[in-house]
Amino acid sequence: MSHKRIPKRKAAIAVGGVAALGAAALLLPHANASQTDAKDAAPKTLKSADASSLASLIASQLGDAYGGAYWDAAKQQVIVNIVGNNSNVVNTVEKAGAVPRSVDNSLSTLKTAAKTLKSDATIPGTAWSIDPKTNQVQVTADSTVTGAKWAKLTSTVDSLGSGVATVKKSAGTFKTFVSGGDAIFAQTDAGGVRCSLGFNVTASDGAPAFLTAGHCGVAAKQWSDSQNGQPIATVDQATFPGAGDFSLVKYDDPATQTASEVNEGNGKTVQITQAADATVGQQVLRMGSTTGLHDGSVTGLDATVNFQSETDPNGVDTVTGLIQTDVCAEAGDSGGSLFTADGSAIGLTSGGSGDCTVGGETFFQPVTAALQATGATLGAGDAAGAGDASAAATDPAATDPAATDPAATDPAATDPAATDPAATDPAATDPAATDPAAGDESGTGSHQSSTGMDAGSGLVTSTP
Repeated sequence: MSHKRIPKRKAAIAVGGVAALGAAALLLPHANASQTDAKDAAPKTLKSADASSLASLIASQLGDAYGGAYWDAAKQQVIVNIVGNNSNVVNTVEKAGAVPRSVDNSLSTLKTAAKTLKSDATIPGTAWSIDPKTNQVQVTADSTVTGAKWAKLTSTVDSLGSGVATVKKSAGTFKTFVSGGDAIFAQTDAGGVRCSLGFNVTASDGAPAFLTAGHCGVAAKQWSDSQNGQPIATVDQATFPGAGDFSLVKYDDPATQTASEVNEGNGKTVQITQAADATVGQQVLRMGSTTGLHDGSVTGLDATVNFQSETDPNGVDTVTGLIQTDVCAEAGDSGGSLFTADGSAIGLTSGGSGDCTVGGETFFQPVTAALQATGATLGAGDAAGAGDASAAATDPAATDPAATDPAATDPAATDPAATDPAATDPAATDPAATDPAAGDESGTGSHQSSTGMDAGSGLVTSTP
């Protein structure tokens, strides 16, 4: 590829395949026959992208009886956790088209537990998220959390009460996935950095742009589509650490043509038609410049991750409001796209532990929150609206009007960590928060793409 500026560029996003993962649906034993036999109480079959809208609608009606929700991929149904045996609550869930499941902890109880963890156990190398499948807060500690730190973490979890939270150890170390190599590139005083393009968007002023990780945006201001090449895009907004991990990067050439599609290789593309909130149990795909294409499922929402600070040995970079998954990632995959096979943009790769050989936990910035905070719209402006996670807002024909009410949908029900737009000022962010000198790691995952730049960064340049 030439390093010369091309007057017009067409940018595309690279993505790929999915693995099914189901969860058992449990019906409440106290539902009466008139409720379960009624035709309008039959569970609806939904696409995963529509599940969060239905869950949000139900959450707004149940109050403290709501214990979270998840998507049963095998049955394509929404499972709703409810506290107590109130027949009216059961009826509400069933009439909405979901399956009720009796649990002990309300969502408000789990959120309160997460707040306690944040205030009492913000320790580098720890993370936690709400898992509606287990109806608990899932706490993870990486290999650096030992001795007094481990004791403090476990005692805090114990203080939350029985059955509220569980803690496990991870063999790896939580880190952001920035590296030096190929994909989208930048040069800093400390050396070269490499990240991955997430999704092409249109900025609020109509300029062509793309989303990537916030820790990439604070590491460097200007980005190129080739190693040591001339910059083609400049960071407009960046947030990291804090309420998210995302950057809005504008193409320097206003004539750049942005395509809202993903390139699977071998001439195959997937059209990205909307942005959607994640749902636990949802099948997802991740594309990154190091390891290529990998798949897995969403395992937690509203995740908080405490990365070890790169500038302060005793410091911590805390990021909130993330999506937790079991999809692998490695250095250089930061900012890459998380999406569904049917064309929904879900997240941007933030960080995690492990690699694509042994696996691990990986965290993603929700695309809906990034769009809302930056004021951008997905694609060339004719796709999903900024931050509107309801399927009805992006593809009304694909949504059952009886199942969702966009006016009543509360995005905070599925992604409670709202992003503060005031935090997205790159000038106020410490560029030293990331390690631009991180080494180059080449991926060897079984789904790794062999299409080079096309698959690595998701950025392709061409003359129309």
